[in-house]
Amino acid sequence: MSNKTLCAASAYEKKYYFNQEFGKLPSNIQKELQIMCVIFTEECGGVISLEFDEEGELLIKTEADESDYLYDEVSAGLLVSQMRKEKEELFEALERFYKVFFIYAGDKNA
Repeated sequence: MSNKTLCAASAYEKKYYFNQEFGKLPSNIQKELQIMCVIFTEECGGVISLEFDEEGELLIKTEADESDYLYDEVSAGLLVSQMRKEKEELFEALERFYKVFFIYAGDKNA
């Protein structure tokens, strides 16, 4: 089973993506995710994605094109660490949401 993307943003395409499978999330949380991802790409460049692994753990992935000399991997790592600390409660709530609506609900339908 592959990871399921919650949302992502790209500095290259100047776009934000939100997976509509998570449309049940309150609009204020959807907006907070968008702001967080866009700020990351504005400050660090590259691409950021929030994904759930098969156990329901929320992963924050960042990447950049090889030719992107402005992308600072150290700053990106520091910003991700800061996000994890400041948004800890949000991320834990998102993991619970994912487990209830995607993992456990899927088990009942099996």
